[in-house]
Amino acid sequence: MAIPALFAGIAEPLLSMADTAFVGHLPVLAKESLAAVGLAGVFLSMLVWILGQTHSAISTIISQYLGADKLEKVKNLPAQAIFSVVLLSIIIILVTYPFADWIFKLYNADTVLLDLSVQYYRIRIFGLPFTLYTFAIFGTFRGLQNTFYPMLIAITGAVLNIILDYFLIYGLGDIIPALGIKGAAYASIIAQIVMALLATFYLLKKTAIRLKLQFPFNPEMGNLTRMILHLFVRTIALNVALYLGSSFATKYGNDSIAAYTIAVNIWFFFAFVLDGYSSAGNILSGKLYGAKAYHSLRKLGKRLTKYGLYLGLILALLSFVFYYPIGRVFIDDKAVLNKFYSIFWIVLLMQPINGIAFIFDGIFKGLGYMKYLRNVLLIATFGGFVPVLLLGDYFHLELYGIWIAFTVWMLFRSGILLFKFEKLDVFQIPGKTLT
Repeated sequence: MAIPALFAGIAEPLLSMADTAFVGHLPVLAKESLAAVGLAGVFLSMLVWILGQTHSAISTIISQYLGADKLEKVKNLPAQAIFSVVLLSIIIILVTYPFADWIFKLYNADTVLLDLSVQYYRIRIFGLPFTLYTFAIFGTFRGLQNTFYPMLIAITGAVLNIILDYFLIYGLGDIIPALGIKGAAYASIIAQIVMALLATFYLLKKTAIRLKLQFPFNPEMGNLTRMILHLFVRTIALNVALYLGSSFATKYGNDSIAAYTIAVNIWFFFAFVLDGYSSAGNILSGKLYGAKAYHSLRKLGKRLTKYGLYLGLILALLSFVFYYPIGRVFIDDKAVLNKFYSIFWIVLLMQPINGIAFIFDGIFKGLGYMKYLRNVLLIATFGGFVPVLLLGDYFHLELYGIWIAFTVWMLFRSGILLFKFEKLDVFQIPGKTLT
């Protein structure tokens, strides 16, 4: 389950990384274009993560009902959840589109950087409903213990986006005009639409779940809404950290925000790679919890902890081997690269810590412990990240301070969740052991 989920998970960061890498090699305004994609990408990621929590909640409920052999009772839930989240995404477009200038001024963007950020955002935002729709269907597949079809869909979308990026950004003679940063945005939207169509096809063709909207709402809709609200608050706390990181990096100058953009896109990519095992934890823990197989659940947690730690170490070691070529994939500007190389090692040392944090994020989502996950993020952000970031700024550490703050943030998240898992009440209850 983890390997297909890994490939499915990296689709979204690959879209942003492809945009970043291609615009970073534009003949003019490369540095500013890269930074603009980074700022707009962070804000879009915030929207996707906040609104996209539906997929985790759907996965949790479906997997628990599957484990309890009562799937028939929630077959109409995905359609109702998808309708709600797509409607909300349309409202977000109507609210944010006219205020895009104001939004990116909050990130300290101005002049050329502000103009490019707004251009990119006002195109890419129209892909939001398709992304959230696809994520919700991915959550349904995960709840059914199926990560294969999400993988196929995600790989198709990522490959299509990369191909379209090349032709739409740089153009093709007289056939396709070079659209620059706008081309990157159009490429992403087309890829998102194709992924939504494929997700619909596989769901209707390969499962018993239907997308026909039926009323009244499923009794689990209330539980789903509560989970989403807890995850909503949690994701706001998460995005406070990401917003402050981008805002402070922009304050330190164009070279700094460009270098930060490269680093944070790699960080996102690694996070979604690690999320493959987190998704497996989400899927299996929900099923085992529904089946009351508590002994198997504990064994799953211990095994996935090792996998997350090992995968984080592998990612870090491979990146140290290709330390300098990785930077040149994104840009050739020496000033930007020097700043990137000066802090990239911190990003890499974080990966084993991230592996443990993301594994337990998935497990606790599968158990339905959304309120606890919310509280952990609030503590990590406002008790760890923000104070360390402000201290780093006070002592003029600039990018070092930002990434030290992110390291402390992940230490809080991984440490608290690991401790809580060992103390779960269900481990004191007699349960089945499933092999």
